[in-house]
Amino acid sequence: MGNRGVLHNSEREVTRQFKTKAWITCQLEFKGRQRQLMSPGSYTELFFLDEVTAFAAGHRPCAECRRARYVEFRDAWQAANEWEGEKNVRAPELDKMLHEQRMQGSAKVTWRARFKNLPHGTMLLVNDEPHAVYGDRLLAWHFDGYQEANLENLPEEVEVLTPHSVVRTFSDGFRPEFHPSILE
Repeated sequence: MGNRGVLHNSEREVTRQFKTKAWITCQLEFKGRQRQLMSPGSYTELFFLDEVTAFAAGHRPCAECRRARYVEFRDAWQAANEWEGEKNVRAPELDKMLHEQRMQGSAKVTWRARFKNLPHGTMLLVNDEPHAVYGDRLLAWHFDGYQEANLENLPEEVEVLTPHSVVRTFSDGFRPEFHPSILE
């Protein structure tokens, strides 16, 4: 589940793309907490197919309910992106840098790269449709899972959805989690 702050109004209509720069992914169950979806004045729940999809959208693991995964990602991100700040990048600093790479005004930031240079877990567009790199395979993304995609006639350069610093983190060995449909 993702969170970008309160995105809905009192009629449960989504009225904005984000309210905060802290775009996080949380566990669905944590410490017995129960929520009503789109509660007035509370954050708007977003649901992702998997971690790969959440990273492509620009989210990071929550530092509370997914603490171990957050620390793993933070440490890998620091190493891959040659962090020169304090000992560990703090969540607000990481959020600020990720935000600059995911949004320009109200538009999603994308960038171009050679397909053959993209690491496992990177999401990209092929013919305006989302796909993900899974090892040496290309998978077409769908709301209910992934399907094998054809690598023939793939352009040499593609539009990348996953933020650049996150792709560097994947290149450096961090492995995002895929939906189980990849095994089908």
